[in-house]
Amino acid sequence: MRRFATGLLVGMAALFLLVRALAPSAGAWGFVRAFAESAMVGGLADWFAVTALFRHPLGLPIPHTAIIPRNKDRIGDTLAAFLRQNFLTPTVIARRMRRLDLAGAAGRFLTTPSGPGADRGRLRAGASRLIADLVAAADGERLGAMVRQWGAQRLAALDVSPILGGALSAAIGRDRHVALLDAAIDWTARTLTANETLLRGLVSERSGAILRWTGLDRTLADKIVAAVYKLMAELAADPDHPLRAKAADALIELAQRLRDDPEMRVRVNAIKDEIVASPAVGAWLEGLWEQARAALLKNARDPQAAMAGRLGELLAQLGLTLQTRPELARRLNQFARRAVVGTAASYGDGIVRLVSDTVRSWDAGTITGRLEQAVGRDLQYIRVNGTLVGGLVGLTLHGIDVLLP
Repeated sequence: MRRFATGLLVGMAALFLLVRALAPSAGAWGFVRAFAESAMVGGLADWFAVTALFRHPLGLPIPHTAIIPRNKDRIGDTLAAFLRQNFLTPTVIARRMRRLDLAGAAGRFLTTPSGPGADRGRLRAGASRLIADLVAAADGERLGAMVRQWGAQRLAALDVSPILGGALSAAIGRDRHVALLDAAIDWTARTLTANETLLRGLVSERSGAILRWTGLDRTLADKIVAAVYKLMAELAADPDHPLRAKAADALIELAQRLRDDPEMRVRVNAIKDEIVASPAVGAWLEGLWEQARAALLKNARDPQAAMAGRLGELLAQLGLTLQTRPELARRLNQFARRAVVGTAASYGDGIVRLVSDTVRSWDAGTITGRLEQAVGRDLQYIRVNGTLVGGLVGLTLHGIDVLLP
């Protein structure tokens, strides 16, 4: 466009010189000469105006030329103020945000993350890579220590005695303690069988010399072992055995003491604190973090597999909830709107300052080149229009001069 506008100006100058040299100024040639002369003047004037915006015409330091390079800092400040006053005001942003259904868009994306269009796939893959890079770049040892410390603090602050008492009471209320008693009886019977020789030896050691000399210690041990076996068999076979009832009563009393007895609570929490402070629990907590970190990295690096598993089902259910519960969607949109409006109100000046600081950091050649690339084509049209309009004005004036001598 610059070459076209300049060529048109040169053409008008050549036409003017040609007509002036070869043809008389009267008659039809006078109109041609007036058109060419005025078009040349109009083209030169607009060339000067357009050039003066970006540089000194012909390199001459004419006042009020090279306007943009000389005023780039003021232009940046004005542009920043314009953005702040017309775009980053809470009122404008709130009005714009009311038209956006962010909850609906999030719900549709989560419900059909692999739907039509490549943007969703790129978004999911990009988010996955970002999460994977952040997790991989983090200091694993330091994060593990933080997780271990946080988990230990949470466990140390936990009052486990009422929790255990409530859980035991609930289990007893649903007869879940029966299985516990069955397991205890079975374990006792197996332990007795495995240590029968030891039990017989203990009975023999505690018997008197006379019993050992007469061999009655073995008889006593046989009777004791047989009685214990019989008791275990009766407990296992009879759900209504009195000892079972006494054990159930003891469990009920234990549950009550766990909930209400301050002394029991202190004892249980002291045991809990010893367990939490043990290196084994710390290693267990750190191991949990390493497993979670490895699983997160694996899923983040393979978003398709992650979306096909339990995580994908959870996200799809969340998306469906956002689409089917208008009140939840409304609250989410309201939260997003308030968050964006609050960000604009709190950080709007900093955002627009980025614009002014960026413009200030550019050198004169950079800002001139970028603005010329943005609006230069339209400015060259101004030169073309100036040339043609100038020619028409000259033609009109010549016509008036001919008609009104």
